[in-house]
Amino acid sequence: MKVGLFAIGLDTYWPQFDGLLDNLNHYHAQIQDRIAAMGAELVDVGMVDNPEKAQQAADIFKREDVEVIFLFISTYALSSTVLPVVQKAKVPVVMLNIQPVAQLNYDKFNALGDKGKMTGLWLEHCQSCSLPELACVFNRADIDYHVVSGYLQEDYVWQEITDWVDAAKVAAGMRNNRVGILGHYYNGMLDVYSDLTQQSATFGNHFEILEMCELFELRQAVTKDEISAKVAQFHQKFNVAAECEQSEIERAAQTSVALDKLIAKHKLGSMAYYYEGKGEYENIVTSVIAGNTLLTGNNIPIAGEMEIKNVQAMKIMDLFGAGGSFSEFYLSDYKDDVVFLGHDGPAHFAIAQGEVGLVPLPVYHGK
Repeated sequence: MKVGLFAIGLDTYWPQFDGLLDNLNHYHAQIQDRIAAMGAELVDVGMVDNPEKAQQAADIFKREDVEVIFLFISTYALSSTVLPVVQKAKVPVVMLNIQPVAQLNYDKFNALGDKGKMTGLWLEHCQSCSLPELACVFNRADIDYHVVSGYLQEDYVWQEITDWVDAAKVAAGMRNNRVGILGHYYNGMLDVYSDLTQQSATFGNHFEILEMCELFELRQAVTKDEISAKVAQFHQKFNVAAECEQSEIERAAQTSVALDKLIAKHKLGSMAYYYEGKGEYENIVTSVIAGNTLLTGNNIPIAGEMEIKNVQAMKIMDLFGAGGSFSEFYLSDYKDDVVFLGHDGPAHFAIAQGEVGLVPLPVYHGK
């Protein structure tokens, strides 16, 4: 995922104020180093201080296909120098209204005596000057922009920038994600019915509609060695309850192997599923939880009840590195001020305290 960065200034200033450009470039370099360390590929076009450089920067950002652009307001700059840069890319713009210091040393400033030097130092610290002009122009040009205000050494500033980089990674991850749809909706749950076209239009992801017969064929082809290896993985990853029967564990392991192959075959990054059937199909759908939990913990979130909106949310949480399980409200404890959530479905290892428990469920309730 690529992130764009550029600083803005006014080339008229450089010959007028000795050292101003060097100082502004120094601040820009600090921002460059911090963003480059956030795990994204940085496309830095440097100081843009005239319309010609603006067009060049616009071409670079468009060619490099950046996901978000950080605009460092290093000093006052003309909006005509800025608009062309961001117009062409058509991605969110985060204006960095970041001062070099939290507070200007007024005594030192006033002691300079030289009005020219004082003006140069003032320009070095007047990042906010361009902000209203740029906001006005971006509003009129329908540019999606946001603002981070603060100073270089402020933790809040870097947390905000980190959040934007993380959000851009998630947006890119969602756009490149292939979502599997296995089975059909849970009949009667009106809130889960989703408009796949709207989902694709919003997130940019692809939906792959799958048939249970394909999973059945993959399951039939699973070998005993593959089942044994998967059972060993269960014992490695789960706290397997003593009351789990070996035959049930092996049944779940066979289904888990088939699920892995289904995911790999269609290059899925997440999946929503539900099915009601008899015979072998019933055997499959009542043995998917363990395998789906392994997939969920391996960055391939799985949601039951054909909860497509839910699995999209789970994928977002997973891309943020925060985990995300298919769950619903259970019980409110009004004495201890606690709300319980849970589900007899796939869990996420990232939000578990200790090992995830694998327990038998005699009745697959409601299904």
